[in-house]
Amino acid sequence: MYTTLNSIAFGWYPYLCAIVCLLGSLFRFDREQYTWRSGSSQLLRRRQLIWGSNLFHVGILVIFGGHFVGLLTPIWVFDMMGISHGFKQVLAMAAGGIAGLMCLVGISLLTHRRLFDPRIRANSSFGDTAILLILFAQLLLGLATIPISAGHLDGHEMVKFMNWAQAIVTLQPDAANYVLDVHPIFKAHLMLGMTIFLVFPFTRLVHIWSAPVWYLGRRGYQIVRSRPGNVRAPVAARRMPAVPPIQPAE
Repeated sequence: MYTTLNSIAFGWYPYLCAIVCLLGSLFRFDREQYTWRSGSSQLLRRRQLIWGSNLFHVGILVIFGGHFVGLLTPIWVFDMMGISHGFKQVLAMAAGGIAGLMCLVGISLLTHRRLFDPRIRANSSFGDTAILLILFAQLLLGLATIPISAGHLDGHEMVKFMNWAQAIVTLQPDAANYVLDVHPIFKAHLMLGMTIFLVFPFTRLVHIWSAPVWYLGRRGYQIVRSRPGNVRAPVAARRMPAVPPIQPAE
């Protein structure tokens, strides 16, 4: 029974989440483009939003990048580079811990203003609040895995997650067996992480697909406004010679 549940949770559930995430995002972009936004509340409480948003986004980008590279890079690449599993785990604990704390402080500020500011709460949907709380719980679970990882500094546990993630991506049927005996905190962290992908298309998280990377290569321009009352005539008009009035015929 336990093996069956583990197979469903870590063998089939990842594909369900991935399919819903991709197809749901495409459907929402095609049918509900007016809802494709981050829903900023900057005008209501700006200072706390700036601190919270910056800390959260910097932290979450580092965490996502670390998970993506750490889990999906083939093990033989690290072996070829001479990076031991133990060193990789210590590096992941240190970098992930710092980024996780930054992200936790940021999302704490965002959650506080979302829940305790009456104006922002009145302009928030259920999805806005729910996704913040889900991300908050996921960060707490992620930070809770650090003490557990400290008891396995040889990196053996991390190899299990690398094998699981790469087996899922390569469609191997026995992927769930790699995480069969890992600590329940890790399993809860994995389950909630996959659930975030499941609810992704139905929340404001869809704005991630619209990251403004095209600004990096766009030519700059400057908008110049004239003061009222000081608008000068165009150069061509100023240089045009005066035309004498037409005299009526006698």
